[in-house]
Amino acid sequence: MDILKAEIARKRKLLEEKQLVDDKKKFFRRGDLSAKDTEEVLQKVGYKKQEQIAEPRTEGAYSFVADGQNILPRIEVIRRLRERGEPILLFGETEPEAFDRLRICEISQPEANRGFRNDFQEAMEQVDAAYLQEMFANTPTAKEDKKSDFAELDESITWESIQTMALKMGKNKDYDMDVIITLLTFLLKLWNAQIANYTKHEKMSTKVKMTRVIYTQTKEYVKPLFRKLKHHTLPEDILDSLRDICKHLLNRNYISASDAYLEMAIGNAPWPIGVTMVGIHARTGREKIFSKNVAHVMNDETQRKYIQGLKRLMTKCQEYFPTDPSKCVEYVSKKDRE
Repeated sequence: MDILKAEIARKRKLLEEKQLVDDKKKFFRRGDLSAKDTEEVLQKVGYKKQEQIAEPRTEGAYSFVADGQNILPRIEVIRRLRERGEPILLFGETEPEAFDRLRICEISQPEANRGFRNDFQEAMEQVDAAYLQEMFANTPTAKEDKKSDFAELDESITWESIQTMALKMGKNKDYDMDVIITLLTFLLKLWNAQIANYTKHEKMSTKVKMTRVIYTQTKEYVKPLFRKLKHHTLPEDILDSLRDICKHLLNRNYISASDAYLEMAIGNAPWPIGVTMVGIHARTGREKIFSKNVAHVMNDETQRKYIQGLKRLMTKCQEYFPTDPSKCVEYVSKKDRE
C-alpha cells in the first residue's frame, strides 16, 4: 500500500512540474500531457517550435527551427516526398531529418517528379510562354533574342565576307573553328530575323508556331557545338567534316554538303554503329576503323542533337541562298513553298 501511495505522489508531482494540475485545477486532458511530452522530446534533440505570427497554425502541421533555419510544415513535407515516390518517414527518423532528406532530394534531383521530358514539348512550352509574354508586354520576343544570342556577331558580317574568310580555311584549326561558328551563327540570325518578320496574325497560325518551336529547339541543340567551337576544343575528325560542309555550303553545292554531313553522321564504314567483331576471327582492316568511320550519332545524346541541329541549319542555308536544282537536296522552288 505504501508503494502505491508513493507512485501516486510521484505522478502527481510530475504533473505539477508540467503545470497540468495545481490547487485550483484537479484534472487535466490527456492531449495536454501528450503535447507536453512532445515538447520535451523536441527540446532534448535541439528543436523548438516556431512561433506562428503571420500564418494561422494548421492542426497537425508543425514548423520548427533547427540551427536558425526554417523548416516546412509537416503536411507540405509529406506532400513533396510522396510526389517523388519517397517514404514520408524512415524507421528511427525524426520529422526534421525527413525534411533534410527532402532538401537533399530536391537539390540532387530538381525535376525528378516531372519524369522524362520531350525536347520538342519543352521547346513548344517555351514558345507558348514567349508568345504570352509578347501579347501582354507588347515586346517582340525575336528582337530580344537578337540582342542576347547574336550580340557577339558583328553587324558587318555578310554572306560575301564569310566566303572571303573561308578562302584561308585549312591552314589553322582555330581559324577554321572561328569561320565555322561565324557561318552557323549567321544562319541562325537569318532564321531569327525571318521569324521576327511574321505578323501577329501569322504567328497565331500552326505552321509559324511549329517553325518557332523548331528554331527554339535547334538553338538549344547547337549550343554544345558552339561552346566547343568557341573554346577551340572540337575533335579533329568532326572538325574535318565541318570544314568540308561549310566549304560546300559557301559554294552553294548542297549535294556535296549533304554527302559530307552523312559521312560525319553515319560514316562510311561497313558497320556504322561500331561493330568490329562478328565472329571468332578478326576482321580485315579492323585497325583502320576510327571515330570518323563510326557513327557519331550513336556515341552520345549531345552529339546526336547538335548533328541534327546542323542539318536543320543546312536546310535553311539552301532556302536563303538558293542555287541550281542540280546542286540542291530535295529542291523546292519558291513558288511551291508559298
